[in-house]
Amino acid sequence: MAETIIVELGTKHFQEANAAVRAALAEADTVCIVEAYAQRYLGCTLPVGKRLEIHGTPGNDLACYMDGGEVEVFGSAQDQTANTMNAGSVVVHGRVGDAAGYAMRGGELIVRDGCGWRGGINMKQYGEKRPVIVIGGDAGDFLGEYMAGGIIVLMGRAGDHLASGMHGGVIYLRRTNAPAVVPDALDLGELTDDDSATLGALLARYDACFGTEPHEQASVDEFVALRPASSRPYAAMYAS
Repeated sequence: MAETIIVELGTKHFQEANAAVRAALAEADTVCIVEAYAQRYLGCTLPVGKRLEIHGTPGNDLACYMDGGEVEVFGSAQDQTANTMNAGSVVVHGRVGDAAGYAMRGGELIVRDGCGWRGGINMKQYGEKRPVIVIGGDAGDFLGEYMAGGIIVLMGRAGDHLASGMHGGVIYLRRTNAPAVVPDALDLGELTDDDSATLGALLARYDACFGTEPHEQASVDEFVALRPASSRPYAAMYAS
């Protein structure tokens, strides 16, 4: 099996582009994609042991349903990156669009810069599967909306309606960017020892991906944790 195969996408239709990538993955464990111009579904269901290195701008649903593979993007990605991702790693040397990590249920999404609206919407967690999103820049509105599990680390500022409907998981925020007031259903507080260990490992992971550029190295002491105030924070809204 070849070590690496290079696939040039250019202006190929997304179906033709994905067919070419799948054919290359059948012959090599690593495929280097060049001239990616918004083709959708790259890395969809990518399994353990397979890796995509993408140069350009992949389109919507990058790494959707990915099941253990690795994707690294040298550029920015569009909407719904890591949509319903099950396992694996996505690293983006740029920013991502709206709904990054939509319904994500495992693996990691590490983004050097910012993200659009609704990052981490409907993230969930089951057993040992604990999805992670690390955002190095700012986030748009509704970050962590309806979040049911997993971890989001935000180094920049969040938009409006942060953690709207959140009922599981945790969002780590720099205390200088944390909201002054949070809804009654949420709790904003200092890190526990477990939080510090978890966050420290994720900040180290971010630095390993990108170094300290373009952000100064973050310290665990700078962060606070936002999480649901109880296991059923919205129980009062439903008939008993």
